[in-house]
Amino acid sequence: MPVSCIAIGSPSEIGQSDTLKAGLSEFISMLIFVFAGEGSGMAFSFLTDGGSTTPAGLVAAALAHAFALFVAISVGANISGGHVNPAVTFGAFLGGHITLARSVLYWVSQLSGSVVACLLLKFATGGMTTSAFSLSSGVSVWNAVVFEIVMTFGLVYTVYATAVDPKKGNVGIIAPIAIGFIVGANILAGGAFDGASMNPAVSFGPAVVSWTWDSHWVYWVGPFIGSAIAALVYEFIFISPSTHEQLPTTDY
Repeated sequence: MPVSCIAIGSPSEIGQSDTLKAGLSEFISMLIFVFAGEGSGMAFSFLTDGGSTTPAGLVAAALAHAFALFVAISVGANISGGHVNPAVTFGAFLGGHITLARSVLYWVSQLSGSVVACLLLKFATGGMTTSAFSLSSGVSVWNAVVFEIVMTFGLVYTVYATAVDPKKGNVGIIAPIAIGFIVGANILAGGAFDGASMNPAVSFGPAVVSWTWDSHWVYWVGPFIGSAIAALVYEFIFISPSTHEQLPTTDY
């Protein structure tokens, strides 16, 4: 059972060379991702009146996040696994694929990378606002929580199917682009309603730099619940050893 595989790890693990390199990799990958994703929204707002709230702005955001995440995962995959998302790290932890100690380092690195990316954007744009995620008019916090749960479920399920599952085979080669695609598609589906975060770190950086915390908890609770459901479903149903033993071909 997956839950029995959960590992806590030890504080000494954080000081190990490979763990520190993995943490640095997550920091850099998140910085790349947020700088491109958040920066695309800021650029669109600078060039147009409606900004990212227009249909064209939504498409631009989806493409920018899909492309940036593809790259961010690819450059970190061989070092840290290319999580680039605290919710993905949480899902990997629940499945026993990463220790709690290492997860904490990843979370700190991911959140720090997002904050630094937003600070760099603010400086590079001459003080433009890094817009925090917010709910659209008529969308309640519980509507948004459901959106985040479902979208993050799709994201983490894709991560498990293409990158974690030991039976993935050649599918693992396209894992970064598949994960980027599902994020881009989810932005097109939910971006108009709550911004389609699916990633607590992506929401955290802009919130810190703009110091806007309205309904911020939604972007933590939804993704973590969605991630947990996806991880446990995939682990219990598709990865856990089957008790069924296939009959030899000579028996039928």
